[in-house]
Amino acid sequence: MILDGRAIAEEIYGELTARRARVERPVRLGIVVGGHDPVIESFVRIKARAAARLTIEMVRMDLPENATTDTSVAAVKELSAKTDAVIVQLPLPKGIDTEAVLAAIPAEKDVDAINPTIPADAHPVFAPVALAVVEMLRRGGVDPKGKKTVVVGAGRLVGAPSAVLLKRLGANVSMFTLDEGSIDDLKDADIIVCGAGNPGFIKPEHIKNGVAIIDAGASEQAGVIKGDADPACADKASVFAPVPGGVGPVAVAMIFKNLLELIEKE
Repeated sequence: MILDGRAIAEEIYGELTARRARVERPVRLGIVVGGHDPVIESFVRIKARAAARLTIEMVRMDLPENATTDTSVAAVKELSAKTDAVIVQLPLPKGIDTEAVLAAIPAEKDVDAINPTIPADAHPVFAPVALAVVEMLRRGGVDPKGKKTVVVGAGRLVGAPSAVLLKRLGANVSMFTLDEGSIDDLKDADIIVCGAGNPGFIKPEHIKNGVAIIDAGASEQAGVIKGDADPACADKASVFAPVPGGVGPVAVAMIFKNLLELIEKE
């Protein structure tokens, strides 16, 4: 089964539209943007379109070319004071302390659950990509409880939060990174979550028949967005979430699910 993330996201937006209608006031989402390359701009546009369809105002603040860590932290604080939630679009320019900037996001406005000073189990919401991974498994009829699960990559956006959430759901989770684990670990995995950003390096010979693969390892190669798993892996997998069109659209929808949940908790 190849999962259609765009169709799943559409269903989620239908649910969110009803929830948004129950919030009888304007809702504003702030976004701090520090780079202006085409990939960053495409991510910002996707979020802006999603906000517009939910009648959520997106307030953008662009960091100047001479931005420092201090001015970037100040920008986050300024934006958080006048919005319901704040996103820091990564990556930030070189020379800016990303950890310090992310630490300036208040917990109650952190829709990405990315503030590094807050323990994973203390965030009021889960990271959108992790939520999307679990949603894709659910849509594919895969219960992670008791399943041997390998998370490829330990990054802050995909690997680390996905591992935390899957462990909480009862999965037997191990990590595969450059420093930990082996690609041979994939051969016995019931579930593989990809987040390394290494296009096509997981081949059919690395996996077993019937595995569930949720690929969130999007990266650009020769102008084309690709995932960590070779598309041929879909022939052996029972469930396959491809790149593009898999986890990505669902993760964006989860940003707005988190936003509405934070507002509902006020």
